[in-house]
Amino acid sequence: MADKILIVDDEKEIADLVALFLENENFTVFKCYTAKDALTCIEKETLDLAILDIMLPGMSGLQICQKIRENHRYPIIMLTAKGEATDKITGLALGADDYITKPFLPLELVARVKAQLRRYKRYNTPEEERQEEILEHAGLVMNIRTHECLLNEKPLPLTPTEFSILRILCEQKGKVVSSEELFHRIWGDEYFSKSSNTITVHIRHLREKMGDSFEEPKYIKTVWGCGYKIEI
Repeated sequence: MADKILIVDDEKEIADLVALFLENENFTVFKCYTAKDALTCIEKETLDLAILDIMLPGMSGLQICQKIRENHRYPIIMLTAKGEATDKITGLALGADDYITKPFLPLELVARVKAQLRRYKRYNTPEEERQEEILEHAGLVMNIRTHECLLNEKPLPLTPTEFSILRILCEQKGKVVSSEELFHRIWGDEYFSKSSNTITVHIRHLREKMGDSFEEPKYIKTVWGCGYKIEI
């Protein structure tokens, strides 16, 4: 069955072009030019991924991202204006998994979509049966097969990317994992740059959800110049 992808952009030419490239890769595409139509599609369809333009009339893509995260955990890619770093950081904080800056190459966006879907499905396939299904550490319990996480017996709502980061750190417990390694293991592509703050933002958001302290972390420790680790 083809993966279902939602595209939300009020620039019809961009939405149509992206849809064409995705349909050529055998994806099922839903195009929405308004936030209202997008919200209807989100409620009606079982989606696998959403591509949201931030600048929309009436309701921003950031607000739509927030609405999606109330009930869904599939990947979200934000389309941002060139140089709008604040929008990128806000999008990641609200639960987006990736962003791409306009103008962009359609083939690059398609590659990002495929990378996100590969990573998302990796935690929801029988392949996980061959791996350790439960990870535990200091009140943190991660069920790899069901993609559920508990902290001190309370549900911890994580986006797919947040879950991936926390899982990798737990699997490498006691070892330092660099931002670059986290990026490549999660996205599986070559879009990382030394100036990228994508991982930093996701780590910060993880800490906020976990009530973890940057100064005296119980879970995620920053090793300056090296990366991050879960203390043994």
